[in-house]
Amino acid sequence: MADYNWLEAISVSEEMLMKTDQRLPVIWISALDCTGCKEAFTRSFEPSTLDTLLNFISLEYSELLSAASGEHVEAHKESIFEKYKGEYVLAVEGSVPGSDEFLMIAGKSVREEIYHAAKNAKAVIAVGSCSAWGGIPAAGLNPTNAEDVMAVIPEEVPVALVPGCPPIPEAIIGTLLHIHFHGELPELDKKKRPMVFYQKTVHMTCHRKPYFDQKLFVESYDDEGTRKGYCLFKLGCKGPTAFNACESMGYDRCIAAGFSCIGCSEKGFWDKGGFCGTVKRKRK
Repeated sequence: MADYNWLEAISVSEEMLMKTDQRLPVIWISALDCTGCKEAFTRSFEPSTLDTLLNFISLEYSELLSAASGEHVEAHKESIFEKYKGEYVLAVEGSVPGSDEFLMIAGKSVREEIYHAAKNAKAVIAVGSCSAWGGIPAAGLNPTNAEDVMAVIPEEVPVALVPGCPPIPEAIIGTLLHIHFHGELPELDKKKRPMVFYQKTVHMTCHRKPYFDQKLFVESYDDEGTRKGYCLFKLGCKGPTAFNACESMGYDRCIAAGFSCIGCSEKGFWDKGGFCGTVKRKRK
């Protein structure tokens, strides 16, 4: 890992870290999703997901991660709405179907459920590109008329978008921790994304950028340039137009693994090429 410091990134001092004695209540609702964002949440390296759950946030509800189920967990969720009114954070994963029939939770429309949970939340975090932009369920000629979470969130509720397919685990947790320590969302850009994680393109901080500057490119995924780690721009890498912290945080992700950026944090990435435009091999 590089010299990334999450405490510094979200403006948390060691003194603040020691004084915190109450965890932030979080309700996590899944709409049209693949659970990939929750899986990313469980894979944070620093801070670790375990440290976050034990010390900083209290995950009160999640269809996937809650120990309880059925009537018990639904009743608990309703109790959190009342007990922590105006204090809990709502995380929404997945896009919202245009019609109730496509997704129901405990006999209620997911649209209704998200609105009900959001109206008394301290803040809402749209976790992942499906929640932030509509994502894959909203791509092409889909039958669900899916849309992003902003379609059902009351205007007065603060919202942060944390896009990615899935998002960087530390971006999810870092946003939650900023709310925990500061009582409000971090500074957002004009698209409502946390500046600390989305202020630069992947290209600007890419470890392969020196090769781009020298015009040294991979021509196919099995050539000599691949073995030397040259720039992947000619293979359709969308790093120059994708705002994300994949490279700036210093963790090994897609590009480090030798696969070009698909721009998964950007609106409409699937319809703009997605995985299809990136694979190019030499013909034998």
